[in-house]
Amino acid sequence: MNFSNENINSQPKYSLLTAVLFWCGLVVVASNYLTIPLMSIFSEYFHTSMTNVAWTGSAFSLCYAIGSLFTGPLSDRYGRKQVILIGLLLLTVVTFILPISNSLPWVIVWRSFQGFAAATFAPVAIAYVVDKFPSTKRVTAIGFISSSFLISAIVGQIFSSYISQQFNWQSVFYYFGGIYFITAILVLTLLPKISTSQTKSNLKFMFSQFYRLLTDKSLIQVYSIAITLLLTFVAFYTILGEYLTEEFAMSSDGILYVRIIGIIGMLFAPFAGKLSNQFGLMNILRGALIIAVLGSLFIGISSNLVFLVLMSVVFVAGIALTVPTLISLVGQLGGKNHGAAVSLYTFILFIGTSLGPIIAVFLLKVVNYGMAFLCLAMLLGISLIISFYIKNVQS
Repeated sequence: MNFSNENINSQPKYSLLTAVLFWCGLVVVASNYLTIPLMSIFSEYFHTSMTNVAWTGSAFSLCYAIGSLFTGPLSDRYGRKQVILIGLLLLTVVTFILPISNSLPWVIVWRSFQGFAAATFAPVAIAYVVDKFPSTKRVTAIGFISSSFLISAIVGQIFSSYISQQFNWQSVFYYFGGIYFITAILVLTLLPKISTSQTKSNLKFMFSQFYRLLTDKSLIQVYSIAITLLLTFVAFYTILGEYLTEEFAMSSDGILYVRIIGIIGMLFAPFAGKLSNQFGLMNILRGALIIAVLGSLFIGISSNLVFLVLMSVVFVAGIALTVPTLISLVGQLGGKNHGAAVSLYTFILFIGTSLGPIIAVFLLKVVNYGMAFLCLAMLLGISLIISFYIKNVQS
């Protein structure tokens, strides 16, 4: 009887922790996407090309990816909550400093520091859930955290677009600096500390783990798919913004509404776990990739605005289902090294994100809008083909 009451009483606690981690994931990773709607503004403000401006996004993603490799071992040594909290405080300071910059190179430098600070969350949060949550609640919590990463992509763009229209681009970062400070207080007060083992948390052991993981053929295939996901996602929205402006003469408000509609596709992410349990992990992965390919493909061959917006939701839904499914797949294939496998996955995922704006600008230079979307569909199509060669997976 007491055991039952304990479970009932602990239920809200895990729900609260999941909500806090979801919020952290939402606002921390949103920082990666703040500069997508600001690219044309930066180009005019700093009197430079879009190619140079693209580095405001790529520098963040690249440093986020590199930082993700080291924050796991740091949290093993110094504690999960401590690393997340210090990262949020650093992110607060850097985000407040960034808009003071009067040159694009300095904006890129501070975006790089933002990336390193933001990297303290994702791998550490997943490790926190594995350490703190019972196995029955773990998958759901990780599903919500991974969905927050995806939803942040749309929320970050919407917030940045709206605030920059109402005030100026500097205000976007001042507001977000305040949000990070409030989030740090939430983590300090609501996230309990957990004891962590300090054994084998040095860099030499970490890199030996990475080496073993990268000799696994199935994991290499999964990582090959991972690099295309946020690459195509970021490139998709970068190209879409230019496409709607140039071909449909859509205002900033109109583009904002299109991004808001994209959130509908994100709502599928939390259901990836249940769908995988019912239909099998690989079936959901392949189905999700097919959905994403079709979304981008149909946008490339259609010029109807309503159909285009609908297909953007389809594309987002495909990516939203793929990301958490791949996390589950990486955890399964990683075995006892699942923590390092997820860190490496995060690194590779955000290397793709850093390439997204660069690929988008390159495609817009060499091909028309329709062909640019078709190129993204082809890239995801390659990932779909790779998925059929992945072995050693339990359905």
